[in-house]
Amino acid sequence: MLRITVVTIFPEYFRGPLSISIVGRAATTNAASFRIADLRDYTHDRHRTVDDYPYGGGAGMVMAPGPFFEAVEALGSKPPIVLLSARGPFFSHADAVRYAGGEELTLLCGHYKDVDQRVADHLATEERSIGPFVLSGGEAAALTVIDATVRLLPGAMSDPESMRGDSFYERGLSAPSYTRPPEFRGHVVPEVLLSGDHKRIAEWRRAEGERLTRERERQDGHRE
Repeated sequence: MLRITVVTIFPEYFRGPLSISIVGRAATTNAASFRIADLRDYTHDRHRTVDDYPYGGGAGMVMAPGPFFEAVEALGSKPPIVLLSARGPFFSHADAVRYAGGEELTLLCGHYKDVDQRVADHLATEERSIGPFVLSGGEAAALTVIDATVRLLPGAMSDPESMRGDSFYERGLSAPSYTRPPEFRGHVVPEVLLSGDHKRIAEWRRAEGERLTRERERQDGHRE
């Protein structure tokens, strides 16, 4: 079983998403367990304050290091301890595979303008971002990491074989998918998929996946 701990100031953000679909099934089959910790429980003032003004001035508030350190220590979290941060390397399928192969995963969710850098330098074992954009907080990113990781666990998916055709599963992008009807508003399914020739279908899917991967790489290169 993979035990996933999330440290956040919004525990309610996770109640619904962690109870449904593949992630919910993983919990009911004991493939994963979820522990949501309220960061404010690790503060020591009557206002349960988790942030303060930044040293050096400037707009916005910075989340203090103390509550994060106390939360991780009290919870007994073991690596990987991941700070969701725009500064981190992009989260990838390889990261999901690595997390799914472990026994524990702790996700630290920031909010406000930033998190004190000492959390990244001396508490988290790594930082991860889910893309070149800024979110209001780390909660949405944490759910993304959880979903990508948990679906790889034995017992999480009702049909584990289906994920072998997913994008990034031991390769680049997957080929496009089609279902009934064979023609919809004048748009037809590629003939090869209706042929029943499994060898040709496999070759078409491989070629289409490679083509889409090359196109994505060119697009990503143009964005840099």
